[in-house]
Order: sequence, then structure tokens, then C-alpha cells
Amino acid sequence: MNAVPRLRARALEAAFLGVRTYHRLRPTTPAGRGGRPVFRVAPGTIALTIDDGPDPRWTPAVLDLLAAHGVPATFFLIGDRVAEHPALARRIADAGHEIGNHSMRHPMPFAALPSGLINAEIGQAQRRITDATGTAPRLFRAPSGGWSANVLAATADAGLTPVDWTVNSSDWKEPGVGRVTRALARSGSGHVLLCHDGGGDRSQTVAALSVVIPRLLRRGLRFVAVPAHPAAGRET
Repeated sequence: MNAVPRLRARALEAAFLGVRTYHRLRPTTPAGRGGRPVFRVAPGTIALTIDDGPDPRWTPAVLDLLAAHGVPATFFLIGDRVAEHPALARRIADAGHEIGNHSMRHPMPFAALPSGLINAEIGQAQRRITDATGTAPRLFRAPSGGWSANVLAATADAGLTPVDWTVNSSDWKEPGVGRVTRALARSGSGHVLLCHDGGGDRSQTVAALSVVIPRLLRRGLRFVAVPAHPAAGRET
């Protein structure tokens, strides 16, 4: 991707996530089938989620780091990128990490798509990821957290659990290792952390996680994958 389209994509995502931040200060429950997206896990645990891969440079670095600390994570994969790197998608699954569906092409704003396109994005990615890994995803995260009644209904129709996040590292903005580290270090019991291994230079993410993971482990938090049926872990 050349510089101008990449900057436009970042500007769009920044604007969209800004709206999400405003609404997160005033918590609401999205209407529609499928229930409220999960953004908490069980007390005493913490869930690291990784979006936008697989990426041939950064996904292996993240996997090596997780393996070094014996930490499981949940990878939300984009179907098109799985098609480009199926062996890497299999490596994630073979390492024992949970794999989620993150749409086929990551269109934004996702919630503004017609219902038919939302269903197609989820369904195509589901097939692509299943073919590559041998395991059907059980979780779905909307691109940039673009939830709506239609998105939740499509998620439910696909038999998937919707997953949001509690702590946004904002690593996709490449704000510097220090800022990413500080954002993640504020995580606590039950939180779901958002990071990325695709879509750009993720060296800051890898560097920050190398500091934050051992720090959170020393605090007694236990890393878990997001469960496929986390009724007990949902925010109430």
C-alpha cells in the first residue's frame, strides 16, 4: 500500500475509533440478536487478542514471544490475508492459540454495510480460515469494533460469539513503544487487550508486549484465550 491510501485508511480508522471511545464512556448495549459483545473474561485472568494478521514478518515475532512466556492468545484473522499466508495461519492454530474471524477484507465502517455484505464478509472469512487451519473459528470481532444490530445478527447466524475489547493499545497508530507499553500495563483482572500483528509496522507492538507480558504475569494475572461461550465472562 502506498503512502496516501495508507494515511487515508489510518485517518478513517482514527475517526471511527474516536467515536467508539466517546460511546465507551457512556456504556450501551447494542440491540439485536447475539447479545452484547464480550469484552471481559473471568476474574484473575486476562486475554490478549491480536488483530489483522497473519503477517509474514510480525506474526512469527509475536508467536515466538508468546511461546517464550507460555502465553496463549486469540488471533482475529482477516480472510484475504489467510489466503495469502495459509501456512502461517496453520502455525497459529498448531501453536494452540484461539483463532477468530475478523471478516474477509476488513471493510470500514463495517456496521454501515448492507446486511448481505456483512453476512458475506463473515461467511467468506469463515470458510477461508477453516480451510487453512482445519478448525472453524468460534469467535468474531467486527473490523474496528463496528458493531450494530445487523452485525450482531449476522454473527449469531454464523454461530459465532462477538468479542470486543476492554483495553485498546492503539498500536496501529504507531505512537511509540512507551505509549503502547503504558496502555497495556494498565490492564487488570478480566480485561481483554487489543493489539495488532498486521496492517503496518508492528515492531512497537512486539517491543511493548515483551515488556508488558512478564509484568502482568508478575502481578499474578493468568493469560487465557477468549472462550467460545463466555457467558460467565460477559460484562453485566
